[in-house]
Formats: sequence, structure tokens, C-alpha cells
Amino acid sequence: MPYALAAIFGLIFGSFLNVCISRLPAGESIVRPRSHCPRCGHPIRWYDNVPVLSYALLGGRCRDCRVRISALYPLVEILTAGYLVLDYAVNGLSVEFVKAAVFGMLLLVVIFTDLRDRSIPHVVTIPGIVLGLLLSLALPVDARPMDWILRRWEMSPAPGFLSLLGSVTGALVGGGLFYAIGEVFYRVGGRKKEYLGFGDVMLMLMVGIFLGAPLTLMTMLLGSLGGSVLALIAIRAKPELREYQWPYGSFLGAAGLYVILGGRGLFEAYLHWSGVR
Repeated sequence: MPYALAAIFGLIFGSFLNVCISRLPAGESIVRPRSHCPRCGHPIRWYDNVPVLSYALLGGRCRDCRVRISALYPLVEILTAGYLVLDYAVNGLSVEFVKAAVFGMLLLVVIFTDLRDRSIPHVVTIPGIVLGLLLSLALPVDARPMDWILRRWEMSPAPGFLSLLGSVTGALVGGGLFYAIGEVFYRVGGRKKEYLGFGDVMLMLMVGIFLGAPLTLMTMLLGSLGGSVLALIAIRAKPELREYQWPYGSFLGAAGLYVILGGRGLFEAYLHWSGVR
């Protein structure tokens, strides 16, 4: 029963995420006007707005103008439902569940806005940074690097302050590294091409706030590796994709979804294998 409820809430939230994904890159309100067909402008009836089911019953077309509806809409709803079910399986009904749910839904918006419009809206990442800071006070962020440094200085900060410090450190590591890398590529590139947008920097600031420095570095590694492998495979199959603008934020977002649920176990396994602990 709890898994079914998680899936139902995931479908409902996924429907709302679709509104964010379609409207935020254009700077439109997510409240008004009500949901409507982008082709004919007809408001969507309530019984045509049931997640996944309405899309299937309508055959993926608008009831009024019969224009095809993007399959991304049910895909986002299904992914959100699946993510919340996995979140519940990992964390149960807890503060960890809430944090992972908030973080995951923010990342889903980023993944699909970058995929569709090559845009990572600040209206997603800036509130995400604030929420991540607040949640770091209720749920400790991995702050072992800062804890080690402070203990070397014979300082023992309170757990809440240490968690907040770890969150800020993660943001500086994620956002700072991306900003530095972007500046290097911009300045050494012959055509002064912007290889990393500021949206990517803001995304990694948000990721760092939620995850702390160690898991932020893991997100960067997995996102970069996964994106590079997929790009190389695609370019080998279709050489004309060499000039394609790859949605780097989408790869980082997908990596973040994995890391928030399973990254800690992978990180601990690496520490054990490397002999650090």
C-alpha cells in the first residue's frame, strides 16, 4: 500500500513537473493560464488531465485539434512515480525521503528543460539552493572533509553547523569547479565559445548544497563519464552529431538522481576498497 501511494503521488507531482518543464524556460507562469493545448489553445478538461491514463485513452492526441501530444508528458509522470517508489524503498517515510523527493523532482525539471530547450532555469536552482540549505539543518550532509580539517585545527563544531558547513562546501566545490572549467575553456578556445553555461554552474551549486562535497564530486564524475560515453557512441553512429549541442545538465541531473539514492553506498565501498577506511 505505501508503494502504491508513493506511485500515485509521483504521478500527480509528475503532472505538475510537466507544467514547469513546458513553461519555465519561456518565463511563463506555472499557475495561469490553466493547462491548455499549445496548438489550438483549448483548455484541457479535468478528465483529460489524469496522469498517463488520459494520454493513453486519447491515443496521444489533443481531443479538440487532434494534434499529437509529446510522449515526454507521460514519460515524466512515470519517471516521477518510479523515482518516489525507489525513494520510499530506500528511505521509508522519513526526513531522508522528503529530502530525496524534493531534490529528485528539482533534478527531473532540470533534466527535461535542458533536454528540450537547453535551459536550466534559475527559478528552479535558486529555490533549490535555499531548500537544500534548510534541509541540511534537519538532515546532516556529508561533511567529512571539513570535519577532518577542523579537527586538525582542534575545533569541534556543533553537528548542525558542521552539516551546514558541509553543504556550503559542497556548493563551492560543485559550482566553483564548473565555473573555473568553463572559464578555462572559454579563454583558451580559439572562438571564445561558451562551453559551459551559467545554468550548469547554478545546477552544481544546488547539487553541492544537497549532497556535500564527496557526493557532489561523484555526481560530476558519473555525469561526465555517462555523457561522454553516450556522446561518443552517438557520434560514431552518426558523425553529423559532432556539432550537436549535448545537454550536459541532463547528464548531471541523471547522475544526481542515482547519487542521492545509491551514491553513499558506492562511496563507502570505494573508501573500503581504497583502504581509506
